Amino acid sequence: MTIELQPVAIAHSPFKEKFAIPRQPLLAPAAKGRIELLSPYDQPEALQGLEQVSHVWLVFQFHQALPRNGDKPSLRVRPPRLGGNKKIGVFASRSTHRPNSLGQSLVKLEAIEGSCLLVSGLDLLDATPIVDIKPYVPYADSLPEAFNHIAEQAPPTLQVDWAPEALEQALLHTQRLGDDVQGLIQQCLQQDPKPAYQAPVSERQYGVQLWDLNVKWHYPEADVIRVLAVEPV
Repeated sequence: MTIELQPVAIAHSPFKEKFAIPRQPLLAPAAKGRIELLSPYDQPEALQGLEQVSHVWLVFQFHQALPRNGDKPSLRVRPPRLGGNKKIGVFASRSTHRPNSLGQSLVKLEAIEGSCLLVSGLDLLDATPIVDIKPYVPYADSLPEAFNHIAEQAPPTLQVDWAPEALEQALLHTQRLGDDVQGLIQQCLQQDPKPAYQAPVSERQYGVQLWDLNVKWHYPEADVIRVLAVEPV
């Protein structure tokens, strides 16, 4: 049996590369983006009633992790949460390498503008194809008795310090872009984007592109990140 999926929307986000994207949705409230509906769904009728909803599920495709022809299915994966060294079953994880390359994210619906949804708490790479959008239903989607012993709590956060010139740059670009540049950098980096199995080296610089900016940082201490620069690409 063959199933074909067609995108119903495209995500526009500040994340231009996979590195440093929050590993779960809603961990970075400053991560705002637009979900642009595609034809034939880019009509008011498709969104009628959604203004009564606070959060939506985005079903999407990991378009940069699609399996290649001839690839053997991955029955076990190495989740970053477990340090990248321990394997568990693919269906016990939210790894990007999975059957059909599908994922889902819960995001906050901030506003509806024409055929676009303005959302926050986004954890999607820019240009991610969205294959479905569903409203969050609190009585069915929130289960107080639910548990997950693999990921029982949110990961610990690191201290994020700023070089004075980097903070000044972030504030200037906040005014230019109309987005919370400092907040998003702070929220993404405090989750420690580097691989869990990699020990920090104080002399090594890391970098990532957000919007049209190149963010640079290093680890002066094992549990501290210092932002060094926020520069145009």
